[in-house]
Amino acid sequence: MKHLVVSLKTADEVLDDFKRALRKAKKRRQRAPHFEISFDNKRDFDRFVRNLSILKYILLFKPKSVYELARIARMDVSNLNKVILFFEEVGAVTVKTHRVSGRVVKVPTVEYDTVEFHLAA
Repeated sequence: MKHLVVSLKTADEVLDDFKRALRKAKKRRQRAPHFEISFDNKRDFDRFVRNLSILKYILLFKPKSVYELARIARMDVSNLNKVILFFEEVGAVTVKTHRVSGRVVKVPTVEYDTVEFHLAA
């Protein structure tokens, strides 16, 4: 069971976390794989949270295309494509392409079972 940790950190904190993880990896003390997305600005974090329902729809319904996901989410396909590109950019969604009846179809997938938020004040 994979879970994703989403956090809001400064660039310095992200760099410190990366250095700490690299030291652990060099000493081979890294336990289980750790999946984390850290945002350094509030705008991108808010965009992620605002569109969290799209991740839920992908997990629950496992759509076979972006068009099918747009029907489920009752969203315009072009707006949904922008959201999926953002999620793919930050690493929350992977998009696989394959051919169906001569057409290229994009299938969004989420590899995480749970999403956890770490917000330290």
